[in-house]
Amino acid sequence: MEGMRIPLPEEMKAVDGKIVEELGLPEIVLVENAGRSVYKALKDRLGFIEGAGICIIAGTGNNGGDALVTARYIYNAGGIPSVFIVGMPERMSPATAANYKVLTSMGIDAIILDSEAAMNRLARNLSHSDFAIDGIMGTGYSGRLRDNVKTLIQMINDSDCPVLAIDVPTGVDASTGAVTDTAIRADVTVTLFAPKWGLFFSPGREYTGIWQVKDIGVPASILADYPVNQTLINSQLASANIRKRALDVHKGKCGRILVVAGSRGMTGAAALASKAALRAGAGVVTLACADSLNNIFETLLPEIMTMPVEESETGEIGRGALVPLLNKAEDYDVVLLGPGLGRNAGTMDMVRDFISASEAQLVIDADALFALRGRQDLLRSCKRIPVLTPHLGEMAALLDITVEQLRGDLLGKVRAAAFACNAIFVVKSECTVVVYPDGRAYATGVGNPGMATAGSGDVLAGVIAGMVQQTCPGAAPLVGVYIHGRAGDIAGAEKGNGLIASDIINSLGSVLIEIDVAGL
Repeated sequence: MEGMRIPLPEEMKAVDGKIVEELGLPEIVLVENAGRSVYKALKDRLGFIEGAGICIIAGTGNNGGDALVTARYIYNAGGIPSVFIVGMPERMSPATAANYKVLTSMGIDAIILDSEAAMNRLARNLSHSDFAIDGIMGTGYSGRLRDNVKTLIQMINDSDCPVLAIDVPTGVDASTGAVTDTAIRADVTVTLFAPKWGLFFSPGREYTGIWQVKDIGVPASILADYPVNQTLINSQLASANIRKRALDVHKGKCGRILVVAGSRGMTGAAALASKAALRAGAGVVTLACADSLNNIFETLLPEIMTMPVEESETGEIGRGALVPLLNKAEDYDVVLLGPGLGRNAGTMDMVRDFISASEAQLVIDADALFALRGRQDLLRSCKRIPVLTPHLGEMAALLDITVEQLRGDLLGKVRAAAFACNAIFVVKSECTVVVYPDGRAYATGVGNPGMATAGSGDVLAGVIAGMVQQTCPGAAPLVGVYIHGRAGDIAGAEKGNGLIASDIINSLGSVLIEIDVAGL
């Protein structure tokens, strides 16, 4: 399941130490390489450097050193850098102090932002600069900002000057994406060596703009040798973990999926999940539904078999369906429980009993998650590690905390839950996160706000279920999340915020072709 690693700030600090101590790369060389990479990214973004006015705001840490190196490259290429320093020179890190000395020796003014006059000069420069460089804090920020930094950030944000942030926009927590006070609103963020976890999550994601990873001259293998346990879900990871079909394959080898879903008034969820599993490539999909809904599904879903079962008086699958469902599940590879299932007391009892007794691979979504509130202990008894697909509200409810508390430490809390429940959690948000019981965590780089539409989660659950037999062991959640998000992006390019869940299903085939081609 290899992919691009995403170190947390404390991990990145340890990696930096390893680079200096074991590889013998001095810190000042890393800062030099970083500044050069930022300069190249700026040149690519702007299209020219000669004659360009660039406003550089640098802090006293190494993030500021990166910015000062960038200023030197701009100057040497015929640009016009205006350099402003946040903090006093005597507090600079050694690499930043060395580059500050070089700049001043070259005759480039570096104005200390310690007075109203200096701030006014910065405001004037921002008003006529072609771009600004944010090298104030980077990954070094957490907690609260000083008042002078908040004022500075507000000035930069209020200007019409586009901004390139180095590593992480100042004010964004690189661990969580949290913004406690305010943050630089960047147009582009050049993140060095590896992406940072906080760039994927709101509100930090909204401040990041377009992000891109730039090299600083360090072998990528160093992250493979260091225990960084967060990885980006991208097309390469998806392609590497999907099985290629043999010429003699038949439907029984591509995945037999039993979907237990739907209730009166919520037939759409069951239909979307079932169709998504089939469109993801599953060979056989059977929908178990309340008896009175069977005719609806037989008409609506011609490629999907149905299994009418006992229902409650409110049109939900009844408790008496347990034994037939357990017997049916013996012939299937995966059971998807929950989309549109309803919350009748008998239905919830049936779900809990099924989870306890079934030997199938379970994908648990929506109303089936509701049945587990206060009963997460049932998950540890599952014969195979179950996959749960909650959105933030459902995840918070499972943990009996608020969504705000969950967001405050999303990675830590989901990691603890995955370990405690011996389950794989696929937590849906602006960046879907997949966490395994052993602590491995994955974040997706695909998906868009248009996917915030009814049924999108049902489609994801169906895709994950449909991929179980088509992927390397344990990889279905990762491949499913990528395929779902990428399909949403394809649909979003045509439909924008008007896309609906069935548009995502209709784009799944295009993604499967992309992955197949990428794997050749």
